[in-house]
Amino acid sequence: MVPKVVIDTNIIVSALISSAGSYSRKIVEKVFKDEITPLMGEALFNEHIEVASRQDIFKSCVLDEEERGEFLQAYMKCCRWCRIYYNWRPNLQDEGDNHIIELAVAGGAGCIITKNIKDLKSGELLFDTLRIVTPDEFIEEALWEQLQ
Repeated sequence: MVPKVVIDTNIIVSALISSAGSYSRKIVEKVFKDEITPLMGEALFNEHIEVASRQDIFKSCVLDEEERGEFLQAYMKCCRWCRIYYNWRPNLQDEGDNHIIELAVAGGAGCIITKNIKDLKSGELLFDTLRIVTPDEFIEEALWEQLQ
């Protein structure tokens, strides 16, 4: 069974603007190789779309806005849509991050992959079966294999 994860928007951005060997790109490669299945919810979907249209963030990206849209379409086809029926709020100090935890819990993800470790680990509610890791940790510790 392919492990389910939540991939934060900052990983997608980093994969698009960083060098070819970046850990964020390796995460995206694992998605396209069907080694991990990212969960997608309405809030995360909207965040991805909104951020992808920001020209200032993608100045150094080799893809133009249309190509980024095509990339996101391909990425979204790899995602498993998950409805959130229960909100775990208030939980995190940054209200804007709660949807990531809620998506992971609702979809039964083994981990959240993010560069925003500090904020996502600051919650009042902790879930023993949910790890919050950086892309480096996910790749170096071969966590996708442990989640199977």
